Amino acid sequence: MRRNADELNKMRRAGKVVAEMHDVTRAAIRPGITTRELDALAAEVIKKRGATSNFLNYHGFPAVICTSPNSMIVHGIPGDVVLEEGDIISIDCGAIIEGYHGDAAYTAGVGTISKEAQRLLDVTERSLWAGIDQMVKGNRLNEIGRAVEKVALAANLGVVREYVGHAIGTAMHESPQVPNYWPGTPGPTLKEGMVFAVEPMLNLGGEDTILLSDGWSVVTADGSLSAHFEHTIAITDNGPEVFTAH
Repeated sequence: MRRNADELNKMRRAGKVVAEMHDVTRAAIRPGITTRELDALAAEVIKKRGATSNFLNYHGFPAVICTSPNSMIVHGIPGDVVLEEGDIISIDCGAIIEGYHGDAAYTAGVGTISKEAQRLLDVTERSLWAGIDQMVKGNRLNEIGRAVEKVALAANLGVVREYVGHAIGTAMHESPQVPNYWPGTPGPTLKEGMVFAVEPMLNLGGEDTILLSDGWSVVTADGSLSAHFEHTIAITDNGPEVFTAH
């Protein structure tokens, strides 16, 4: 769906709240902190900015952010997990302003991390920006995933296929989906005013996933490390505009 100028402005505002949630949580990541404490910091930003969480109570999800350490790909529930030196942690945040959504994620190291872990983070973030580069009016949607996949495969990383990006607006997850790989067809034409959440999830090992018994947390089937980066982006006459980045 194409959004008008007023709708896009509300999404920009929601995106700024999400960016602030990223700043606050990223600054707090250190050995010894719990994922519940990170969630509390993000909740303070939501409250301070007069926003609403789009994660809390979403199909029963009990927190305002997802915290997914190490081999956990997405949807980790904040709790008593204590971060340790050398871990990596993915933080997925969202916010609503006047009914319009923002959604973004990043993965960070805890203290000093291994070279392979850092490579995973660097390549995953680079794959996101490669996808964003394709988000120009007149291009086709699935060129985003083709660009993400090209970066990932060149680095010999596994591309998660079961969880994908999506359009976003008055709901957090709208159609169409945005795969992080080339699905074989070009998909719809990108038009000014469309907004998407692009979110590559890459693994040091294979692409297969396992859903844990809590019904939310998704981990790599082979136990390898996973990274997740995401932004909310609008298609404009001047190219992609990233609402969730400063």
